[in-house]
Amino acid sequence: MAGPDPMLLQRAAGVRMLALDVDGILTDGRIYYDSAGGESKAFNIRDGYGMKAVQRCGIQLALITGRESAMVGRRAAEIGIEHVYQGRDDKLNAYMELLAQTGLEDAAVCYAGDDWLDLPVLQRVGLAVTVPEAGPQVRERVHWVTRHAGGAGAVREICDLLLEAQGHLPKLLEGILGS
Repeated sequence: MAGPDPMLLQRAAGVRMLALDVDGILTDGRIYYDSAGGESKAFNIRDGYGMKAVQRCGIQLALITGRESAMVGRRAAEIGIEHVYQGRDDKLNAYMELLAQTGLEDAAVCYAGDDWLDLPVLQRVGLAVTVPEAGPQVRERVHWVTRHAGGAGAVREICDLLLEAQGHLPKLLEGILGS
């Protein structure tokens, strides 16, 4: 099996910030309501480990989501995500705030989104990513479509690509294996 496209690796090598949509990227996009009015979502543990790994290697994390959810705030706190923008239908505005806060330029950002509201950000960043379930209008406007679905390892796949492209993967594995 061939490795990642060299142009994809080149884009990934310059990434200093991984910004993510939540519903459809960190989750499978479904929301569960119970009879008491509560809401729940499922987050993938492997995605979380990947996010912590890229943080350890100097890549910042951000979430930009159109919905407001206490669960997103809790997951962000667990992972240590400093930049969280919730209830933001105008994702480009949130993204511009993120750039202003961090001093980063578009080329240094990887953004993963799966729906039309994500398109203005996807068209600006250095590495635009989506998942297989995204509509054709999104898939045709990104640099890469993950193999894994949103909420089922897509974020881990992105993290692994960034770690590989930046040469961090061997050192991380060495540290785990004690070699």
